[in-house]
Amino acid sequence: MKLQNTRAEHLNTFTAYGDGYVSVNGIRHACNLAVLPDRLLPQWTQASFETLSVADFELLAGLDADIVLLGTGKRLRFPRPELLQPLVRVQRGLEVMDLAAACRTYNVLVGEGRRVAAGLLIA
Repeated sequence: MKLQNTRAEHLNTFTAYGDGYVSVNGIRHACNLAVLPDRLLPQWTQASFETLSVADFELLAGLDADIVLLGTGKRLRFPRPELLQPLVRVQRGLEVMDLAAACRTYNVLVGEGRRVAAGLLIA
């Protein structure tokens, strides 16, 4: 699905998503990645949802973001509570949603000038 929005200049936004991919600024990505308004972290994790680890969430907790979105693929799934401890320690908000909702929500928050990061599980 293509997303139409008024793209903030020089900021990363999602321009499309579909089965097995997202597009950021018109560039297609088919691997897990983390997206911030000012940078991309391709291959944020090699994990599947089932194999996410505390280390994956430590990386997200270390990003300069007030809120972290976790896109869990085609369907909404909640990570085990113990995985969230790095985010709790640094008092970062976490919103868990499916991949499509994470892309749309990220774009809205970037458009509002919020400091947001999205960790996306593509596969």
